[in-house]
Amino acid sequence: MAGPRLSRLADAMASLKRQWRGRSGVPNGVLLVSAGGLGDTVLLAHVVRRFMGLAADGEPVTMLLRADAAGMAFVLPPQARVETVDFSRLRKDIRYRLEVMDRLFEANYRLVASTDYLRHPDLDEALIRACRAAEAVAMVPRPWPKYAARLRRNAALYDRLFDSGPAVRDKVLRWWDFADWLTGESVPPAPLRLAAGRLAPAARLAAPTVLIQPFSAVRAKQSPVELYRRVIEALPEGHQVRITGAAADLERNPEFKGLLAPPAVVFDAATFEELVPTLKAARLVITVDTALMHLAASVGAPTLALASAAFVGEIVPYAPEIAPANLHVLYRTMPCEGCLGSCVHPLEDGMYRCVAELDAAAVVARIGALLGAEAGP
Repeated sequence: MAGPRLSRLADAMASLKRQWRGRSGVPNGVLLVSAGGLGDTVLLAHVVRRFMGLAADGEPVTMLLRADAAGMAFVLPPQARVETVDFSRLRKDIRYRLEVMDRLFEANYRLVASTDYLRHPDLDEALIRACRAAEAVAMVPRPWPKYAARLRRNAALYDRLFDSGPAVRDKVLRWWDFADWLTGESVPPAPLRLAAGRLAPAARLAAPTVLIQPFSAVRAKQSPVELYRRVIEALPEGHQVRITGAAADLERNPEFKGLLAPPAVVFDAATFEELVPTLKAARLVITVDTALMHLAASVGAPTLALASAAFVGEIVPYAPEIAPANLHVLYRTMPCEGCLGSCVHPLEDGMYRCVAELDAAAVVARIGALLGAEAGP
């Protein structure tokens, strides 16, 4: 297993070798680097065509994604080739690291554009360095005290850097302004919606269906099982409930297995792409502020997000210019909101304080109102 110092030493030695290696042909192609997760991939899909416009006529565009974000690649334009990199292996496996970097170097890209505001000097920036592209562009990175000096030095990797604004800012609007700056075109943003024809059509469901996604990779963002029990009990008669997630989510959260006791409640372990038809047909999607929230909102599903306050101002609620009418967000406003996950309070029953203080009665009331609105006159 390689540590950061060994990785950097291997990078330096490989970089010296590449200086003396020739590459055949003229630099060609655009590489768009996105080191975000599943949710970021959905959000980026609303802006990515603008970045793809940086390519010349007929020039290929490649999207570099983290391997754990590849499950959402189906939302990206089919014209873009997708390459994935396992960032966990990139940290630990020197042979894999050198293979990936050699492949990027040999690709001989004309332009590399980082779409990431948060960048890591040993991961995505190391990949960008390995490309040795004819041109590289990025945003000035988010402040990160641990890596401040190295991020400053890495500014030399880029031919142009864009100041995208304060550290806490709506993620999509940050990308939008970056695209304006790169393309020289000022285009007003619009509410987020994926083109209907690109994805599978709505399913035909046997009963009115509510999808619930209670799980998060950040467990402190999860509301307690009792809240969801109250939600399920309050749903109108005849509704079917699908609890969505990976099988491993239930194993990590065994207390949620009790929600599956009623015959009208089932567990749905479908992939994100497989879920799209059900999302489009659902009466309501109830979810933590995670990738499924972005996907459901983007395909037009009536969506209620039970959010933490940690990413207020960056992710939830969306900025008014881009917020679709089908997305509704409930969160407990707090003076410390927008902490980006660096919570200053002790956890309460394993939850962020802002999550623990969500009012279950208010959640049930909002669900009732949304189902009533969806039912129509």
